[in-house]
Amino acid sequence: MSVTVLVGTQWGDEGKGKIIDVLTRDVDMVVRFQGGNNAGHTVEIGNEKYVLHLVPSGIFRPEVVNVIGNGLVVDPIALEDEMRDLEKRNVCVKNVKLSDKAHLIMPYHRLMDAFKESRRAEGSKIGTTNRGIGPAYCDKADRSGIRALEMLDLEKFEARFRAHCAEYNAVFTAGGFQTVDADAEWIKLKNAAKYLQSYIEDTVLCVNKMVKAGKNVLFEGAQGALLDIDHGTYPFVTSSNTTSGGACTGTGLSPRHIEEVYGVMKAYTTRVGEGPFQTELDNEEGVALRKAGNEFGATTGRPRRCGWFDAVASRYSCMVNGVNKLALTKLDVLDNLPLLRICVAYEIDGKRYDEMPSNSELLYKVKPVWENWEGWQESTCNARSWDELPEKARKYLTRMAELVDAQIGIISVGPKREQTFEV
Repeated sequence: MSVTVLVGTQWGDEGKGKIIDVLTRDVDMVVRFQGGNNAGHTVEIGNEKYVLHLVPSGIFRPEVVNVIGNGLVVDPIALEDEMRDLEKRNVCVKNVKLSDKAHLIMPYHRLMDAFKESRRAEGSKIGTTNRGIGPAYCDKADRSGIRALEMLDLEKFEARFRAHCAEYNAVFTAGGFQTVDADAEWIKLKNAAKYLQSYIEDTVLCVNKMVKAGKNVLFEGAQGALLDIDHGTYPFVTSSNTTSGGACTGTGLSPRHIEEVYGVMKAYTTRVGEGPFQTELDNEEGVALRKAGNEFGATTGRPRRCGWFDAVASRYSCMVNGVNKLALTKLDVLDNLPLLRICVAYEIDGKRYDEMPSNSELLYKVKPVWENWEGWQESTCNARSWDELPEKARKYLTRMAELVDAQIGIISVGPKREQTFEV
């Protein structure tokens, strides 16, 4: 491993945090490159469970440098809280580096998120986490955003915050919505800025120096490729580039340095929020799958929608990301099922589609073309190698990899760090 990108290949929640944690055994630096604290990466070490939102998943290995890149939008209050919580749990955060170019999520962004969602008609709601992600990226594109480097000068930072807050409050007032208490929020922002100042630096230089020195660098994606602002199921997407290309724009590293792309993929499919879901089990089977997989959002606690593995969407995702190795997770969730299904094509208005159409409206009309597979109906939780998996489980995984045109690199059979092995 030298320079590796790891991304989710579905709608997020694939178990990226755990896979990142396993891969960090061999890396010198982990870099988050997009999104914000709408991400939730869960890592279980021994009896301890951690949920990370902004801090990269390499934080549990003291020798690893953890970079929050320029492609993120960062809520400084949330980041301070997360880092302080890690410190209380005896996790060292001295190796965290926050890009001076990362844009900041302000309290008015969070409120604008809720304001816009409240005004959308039923059926057109996005299913936002109300973390202020979209509005912060809007300000970035509008060239009016506030960046992390501005926290280094508290006087100017306060002036910028109050001016923007007044503009947003005028919109909220006109819409009959609640407003931001600028005085109360500034106190929290000032304290967060003071805490974070020592972590702010030019991470573009830092990342490139590490790569030039031949160090092992791992880029950690958040959410999933089907939520990508350009390549996902628009408009039911997030506001950043969740695909492997975002690793370059979100960190300042040239694409010529990337050597390997890992795609994390569940043995079935889940989705949180609104939008089309071609293989959804909106029935008792889906409820049972949710319960077996503990499918509730790490960030919001929302129940995830569950369904069978969608090879069409996953193949598209692997193509866009250039995935050459798969990290397959939650195989153990399927252990007790007598029958499994894989969607190998779509039927829309009587026409077969072997590739995913770009028009998301068509996805609501999909009738999946299924392959049925016999379940193995025995535990995989104690497997620590490919040969220790049941034969039927190996055949199922082999078919998944064949359908998405990538090789299996890692398999996870449970939430613990040790329940993961390379193939």
